[in-house]
Amino acid sequence: MKSSKLILVSLLVAALCMVAVTTVSAAPIVIKFSHVVAENTPKGQMANKFKELVEKKLPGKVEVEVFPNSQLFGDNKVLEAMMLGDVQMAAPSLSKFKKYTKSLQIFDLPFLFDDMAAVDRFQQGAAGQKLLHSLESKGLLGLGYLHNGLKQLSASSPLRVPADAKGKKFRIMSSDVLAAQFEAVGAMPLKKPFSEVFTLLPEDHRFQA
Repeated sequence: MKSSKLILVSLLVAALCMVAVTTVSAAPIVIKFSHVVAENTPKGQMANKFKELVEKKLPGKVEVEVFPNSQLFGDNKVLEAMMLGDVQMAAPSLSKFKKYTKSLQIFDLPFLFDDMAAVDRFQQGAAGQKLLHSLESKGLLGLGYLHNGLKQLSASSPLRVPADAKGKKFRIMSSDVLAAQFEAVGAMPLKKPFSEVFTLLPEDHRFQA
């Protein structure tokens, strides 16, 4: 039972809220907040709550425009878009930062934390806060960590033990660390953006999970 718990927690999908470092301009300031999931998800609800709170606290001074479901950019492009000033906020998965830093890949490692409380302690501690601010030199400021739930594995047949994954093709995020995990149990990981998941799985028979 302990192993199952560790697998779930170790495959935690976290997201890092980022805000582009920009010069304050004349009011109203418009903040474009881009993310890749639906509005009824934890990340989507967070984005809408952020909009509500900011516009309540700064009426007429700041406007927040939320773009869910990859309407503007997918996770693979949004960081570049922020650096260009096309969007000002995003909440991409931590795997997406590998182009700019290897440090955040630590969150893709398996069996790293005992439970969610350990995740929180690390993220709020000195090491976690250092990671949060590790991209300021590139023009990206970390505002906080967002828990996006635990990684859930689903497949066309039951996955009860690691051997059940052998030979299956899994859609994964663009992460070399995640790819190595699936390869270690004989699975075949294929990196595809989240925006394509719901069309790929039913239509592309290359994927079993």
